Amino acid sequence: MDRRPEELQFLGFFGIYKESYKIVLTWRKVFSKITLALVLPLSFIFLAHIQLSELIGTKIDTSEDALDNTKPGSPKQNEILHRIWSEWTAYLLIKVAYFVFVIIFALLSTSAVVYTIACIYTAKDLTFKKVMSVVPKVWKRLMITFLWTVLILLGYSTLTVMVMIFFIFLMGIGMATLMVLIIVFTLYFIGFAYIIVLWNLASVVSVLEDVHGIAAMEKSNALIKGKAWTTTAIFLKSQIAVMSISILFQKLVVHGESLGLTARVGFGILFFMLLVKLILFSLVIQTVFYFVCKSYHNQSIDKSCLADHLEVYWGEYVPLNSKAVQLEPLYV
Repeated sequence: MDRRPEELQFLGFFGIYKESYKIVLTWRKVFSKITLALVLPLSFIFLAHIQLSELIGTKIDTSEDALDNTKPGSPKQNEILHRIWSEWTAYLLIKVAYFVFVIIFALLSTSAVVYTIACIYTAKDLTFKKVMSVVPKVWKRLMITFLWTVLILLGYSTLTVMVMIFFIFLMGIGMATLMVLIIVFTLYFIGFAYIIVLWNLASVVSVLEDVHGIAAMEKSNALIKGKAWTTTAIFLKSQIAVMSISILFQKLVVHGESLGLTARVGFGILFFMLLVKLILFSLVIQTVFYFVCKSYHNQSIDKSCLADHLEVYWGEYVPLNSKAVQLEPLYV
């Protein structure tokens, strides 16, 4: 980053995107290697999951339709039931494998990008080999923060379901109950999105500061204050982009038989490349946003201290302690 720390607070939505683009463009060599090693597999897993899920889902539907037209107790029915069981098992295994590998590569990608930008911020020597040697250590901290986020979401979702059941028992089934449930679900969705936003910023906090888990979530919540609209705009833009790629991939690639094989392959490559770029820039943007939030709250990280704690000794990551990232007020 070639901006002075106190200037970052003035970056709005477009300014953050412009700054992120400049960083990637200036350091395209190392970001290209990170993309090939981590972001590209993550994007492939995401799109491959859509294709495989649709393929097996279609087989399950076909088998269930055949079961409906089969005589009960016949050998044919037993054969179809066995096939349905196998297909559902494969479907669930794909879902589990998808979840595991997406989380692994997402956290590894986050670790690499955040550490890289921190090195750029402190003007340290930066190589792809150095980044990858640090990633495994940083990844563990991110995993703890992720698990805390999952627990929070599970508790939040469980509480919401209990509230909805309470209103159903209290008011019975009717139009008034339906309206109340719609309001509750809307509030739930807003809260769910906010927790995801907190997790994204908490991931950066977990890498750059000596906190992780629930403490990182709390610090993330404090940082976002005053930047709610910018946060919302960035989050919505990212989610809309991912949903658009997913929907178009399903329509033009997964269900695009009428377009021909060549067109489907072409669209598949196009959406794959778009998703790769989207994921990379989203990770860069959330890291830049972290520094913007620090600056907005008249706080700055001492570059020399940050640089010291980003050093790798004997291949081990040295986390930032609280003193190293104690934020000094900046009066502009």
